[in-house]
Amino acid sequence: MKKGVSFLVAVAFMALASILTSAFDPSPLQDICVGINDPLFVNGKFCKDPNLTVADDFFYQGLKNPGDTQNLVGSSVTFATIEQFPGLNTLGISMVRIDYAPYGVNTPHIHPRAAEIFTVLDGTLLAGFVTSNPEHRFFSKVLNKGDVFAFPVGLLHFQYNIGHTNAVAIAALSSQYPGVITIANTTFGSNPPINPDILAKSFQLDKKVVQYLQARFQ
Repeated sequence: MKKGVSFLVAVAFMALASILTSAFDPSPLQDICVGINDPLFVNGKFCKDPNLTVADDFFYQGLKNPGDTQNLVGSSVTFATIEQFPGLNTLGISMVRIDYAPYGVNTPHIHPRAAEIFTVLDGTLLAGFVTSNPEHRFFSKVLNKGDVFAFPVGLLHFQYNIGHTNAVAIAALSSQYPGVITIANTTFGSNPPINPDILAKSFQLDKKVVQYLQARFQ
């Protein structure tokens, strides 16, 4: 009987370890695994033949140019994930550049698969995140050039340019493809739209306000 219980406990721990392991990007089983596109849909990318790999597979220039902040929110995010940078495949890392017009905002959003470490290169930003239910604790900090702030994985966060000049920041994320869920766009711009009665009840808003917001984000 004790052996049977011990076996079940061991299986339970192995299952838990498997779940925890699968919650993060897969670790590489070889020195290099540059991602390639393939018609098959897999969790990640297939590897390029290591013998055909070159230095340019690990080189990316996409973050050196400012993004276009002439939009309604006054910010622009430039990505360096596995989609733009195949050399990141299996490395479990990525980066983004964020440009802000004066009073521009990188609107509240979530990265479902990554924590983030955020560094201000120029300007003054208010950065913050909110913890999960039920506490909803709000942590925020005014960041100046050279300051660093961390956003825990999966938590709602934002940055807002409180300065009178343009600002720029760069962030590293703990996944080759962290994903991003922008709250306003996801909620009011879903395809097809969420029933406005559901959103009116959820946000305690008049249904006409919800319909107006949905029209803005469609």
